Amino acid sequence: MTPKYKRIMLKLSGEALLGKKQFGIDYDVLDKICAEITKVHEKGVEIVVVVGAGNIWRGAENADSGIDRVPSDYIGMLGTVMNAVALQANLEKKHKIQTRVASSLDIPAIVEPYINRRVLRHLEKNRIVICAAGTGNPFFTTDSAAALRALELHCDILFKATNVDGVYDSDPAKNPNAKRYTTVSFDEVLEKDLKVMDATAIAQCRDNNMPVLVFKLKEDGALERAVEGDDSVGTKIVS
Repeated sequence: MTPKYKRIMLKLSGEALLGKKQFGIDYDVLDKICAEITKVHEKGVEIVVVVGAGNIWRGAENADSGIDRVPSDYIGMLGTVMNAVALQANLEKKHKIQTRVASSLDIPAIVEPYINRRVLRHLEKNRIVICAAGTGNPFFTTDSAAALRALELHCDILFKATNVDGVYDSDPAKNPNAKRYTTVSFDEVLEKDLKVMDATAIAQCRDNNMPVLVFKLKEDGALERAVEGDDSVGTKIVS
């Protein structure tokens, strides 16, 4: 099938890389995620990835451990750079795809600085771009970074990869009768506090008409089907 979207933003949580581990990166999971990304790349889709660092550090939570929130958030940003470099290494070595890491923090020895025009040029050359270090500012989540980069880079849609197959009206792990939405509005997500992404990211996407698709990455072929416009995949959030 012909892809429905030309350029996508894929938001990966750090927890997605944990697999069966308690900390760090499960390399089997890393390889599987990169294989799913490769399938979509081979269809000619331009791909931007934003990755979190929950498998290494969570800034807001660790700020309660005696470390101020600002340095705690910067530690989290460094964690996203580690995850981004791991994704890049796998994509390039195992899948032979040219990949660039563009960081909001200046770490020239290992990653490029995030420069909008340079990243757009990489995408035009069909390179995968992984945006690391969030927005480069404390108090902003990687969800907000994904929304910001999706808008800046003119993506057609933001794919939010999660551990569940969409957005539910209540927690499906606690309520067996929870109902999954096929489509839901940004306003409803905010009003019902559905905890899909942080409120800043949701409002940013709403105000700029950036559609969001929440789906389960661990389902084989889910990302590929989502890119092809399969309505049975996940939950779409629209204005």
